[in-house]
Amino acid sequence: MISNLKDFVNQPYPFYYKGKQLFYFALLIFMMSVFFNYFFEPFDNYVPEHKMDFFWISVIHSVNAALVVLLLFGPIGMKINEDKWTVKKEMVLATALFVTIGIFQFLIRDLIYDNPYNWSWRYFFEEIRNTCLVGILFFAIIVPINFIRLKSQHAELASQFNAKPHPEMLTDSQESVAIQTQQKSDDFSLDPKGFLFAKADGNYLEIMVSQNGEIQKLLKRMTLKEFETQLKAPDHIIRTHRSYLVNLHHVSDIRGNAQGYQLHLTHHPETIPVSRGMIPLFESRINA
Repeated sequence: MISNLKDFVNQPYPFYYKGKQLFYFALLIFMMSVFFNYFFEPFDNYVPEHKMDFFWISVIHSVNAALVVLLLFGPIGMKINEDKWTVKKEMVLATALFVTIGIFQFLIRDLIYDNPYNWSWRYFFEEIRNTCLVGILFFAIIVPINFIRLKSQHAELASQFNAKPHPEMLTDSQESVAIQTQQKSDDFSLDPKGFLFAKADGNYLEIMVSQNGEIQKLLKRMTLKEFETQLKAPDHIIRTHRSYLVNLHHVSDIRGNAQGYQLHLTHHPETIPVSRGMIPLFESRINA
């Protein structure tokens, strides 16, 4: 049981809180909060201390929660490495969110409650407790269901793809391409049919090629975009991730997880990720 739980929390999980998805998530939090607070009234409400109708109190609490989501997740989303995001990290971030929302709910008590003890430690911990109870309830239901749904969906789709190498294409004659790097003495020529994948690594680019049955690693000072442009990549050489350019003709196996797909190559042990934003392009090209 404990072992299964550890395996679950360490599983990859998509990071949703960036760009438009962050605003959609904040809007969802607002609507769910208004609905849950107003119609279910999960905690005791002492009406005589209300400064306004309970509906507007629910709206203010919900707006407050949505603003916390934007203020907390906005900066975090710009620094997060989505490829290393897991269920455990999602749980830690969610807990931090609930505690922060609880603190902010405490700070606005004077706006909505006529109570001389608004600034007491009692209400400080009560607001945090109430927020955590509701938040953890939803979180404990939504995350496992979403994880199972995504993993099953991607695993099923992955099993349908024809990921066998294309030997007839790999042996076709094709001229080598001259590639210029940021350091002229490091320029080189590349046979596209032997190209496996390229991986951005800081200011350098790792290029893996297969020649005469042997794998060679080239380390060049250039960006992935510069390499992709000069290679004039055909349809079977695509970006699967902001840091990876892959030759789909060398893909031997495709696996699915909650984040998307993972590619395994015929001649190399490295697992190549397919980011969520690249999934439509990958799906259109893998069996083309």
